[in-house]
Amino acid sequence: MISKNLYVKILVRVLLMLAGALFLGWLIFDQQAYVLAIIPFLFILGVTINLIYFLNHINRRIFYFFDAIRNEDSTLRFPNNVSNKVINDLNQSLQKVNSQIQQIYLENQKQEQYFQALLEHAATGMFTFNRKGFILHSNKLAKQLFEVDVLTHINQLERIDPKLFQTIKEIQPTEQRLITLHLKSGIFQLLIKSNSFISEKDELMLISVHDIKNQLDEKELESWRKLIRVMMHEIMNSITPVTSLSESLAGYFYKDGAMVSPEDINTKTIETTIRGLEVIREQGKGLINFVESYRKITRLPAPEKKVFQVSNLIDHIRILSSSFENAGHVELSCNVEPAELELHADEKQISQVLINLVKNAYQANEDNENAKITIKATVNAAGHPTISVSDNGPGISDELMDKIFVPFFTTKENGSGIGLSISRQIMQLHGGSLKMSSVSGKYTEAVLVF
Repeated sequence: MISKNLYVKILVRVLLMLAGALFLGWLIFDQQAYVLAIIPFLFILGVTINLIYFLNHINRRIFYFFDAIRNEDSTLRFPNNVSNKVINDLNQSLQKVNSQIQQIYLENQKQEQYFQALLEHAATGMFTFNRKGFILHSNKLAKQLFEVDVLTHINQLERIDPKLFQTIKEIQPTEQRLITLHLKSGIFQLLIKSNSFISEKDELMLISVHDIKNQLDEKELESWRKLIRVMMHEIMNSITPVTSLSESLAGYFYKDGAMVSPEDINTKTIETTIRGLEVIREQGKGLINFVESYRKITRLPAPEKKVFQVSNLIDHIRILSSSFENAGHVELSCNVEPAELELHADEKQISQVLINLVKNAYQANEDNENAKITIKATVNAAGHPTISVSDNGPGISDELMDKIFVPFFTTKENGSGIGLSISRQIMQLHGGSLKMSSVSGKYTEAVLVF
């Protein structure tokens, strides 16, 4: 409706200007009435000024409307009872659009308040910042963790803890890091996770910060309990027979609380004593080996990282595995995708981890006539390189799965029980993880995530 009335108004003025121009041309070129030509000239000028004023009047209203939208001013009102029908129709249309924009604005405000409430009630500290480092949103828990009242820029974090600032500055999307934060109120173990998203053409980083010190303390305490139980079991197994045998041997040389005379010691007593001492020596060696295994766990060297081809590492493991005892009846397959996949890690340490995992798979499938073991290297959905070792063997029960990473725990007759524990520590030193999954009677899979 508005466009029709507007077009009519403009068309009438244009036709009047055209008629005036034709009349002006007739007076000048046909009648040579130059004085009379002033009248149509003034008429054309007046109509032109009127058209400009008319269009400017409409443009001003439209400009005010868009200026109000740009400034998020929802109080602008347009009267709908003016005498000019075009202006009246325009006011009605602008008012209708303004009402719709107000409704959308209110809905956006409600949604923003809803998400802000969710952010505040989250059990994790959260904040977002843009490429320039300005923090746009932060919840109460994040400010409590950092012991600040206001978070406006990530540079504030440098005053709190330089390591925290450097971590937030360098963290990549979908990455997670664990850092220790020293504040006046105590020491915090922070798990920091990140993600990125686009908002109004600006890339924002979402950071979640969670204090997991209590959980880590509980896990650490539980790990120590398990370790102490295993160590006590191993030490008692070694010490008990030594103590018992020592008492028995001492009985040969004491009688009624006094030492027996050399004449009472015969050849049989000496032979029995020698055999007993040999047993004690073997038990002592076993205990020394046990302590040496403990030293291996607690003194792992820092990884010497360099870039290497994963395919070369897998080939090395494949060749080594051919020398395992039951290699003849095991079908081993290796797959690296993409073929040029590279790792930045300590190749020797990662080789040690893979050899341990593959050897475990071979040993677990000793009685499996259709044993299949697969080594696969690829990149997961999060963009992290992974290497998995899987087999179709007997699997691991849920009860044992909870203990496989406990140092010195083993189900093997001649096992040390430190292989998986050392393997996981090596992966942790590389900033990665070792994850195990299994279903009894179906499969077992170990996954290295870098």
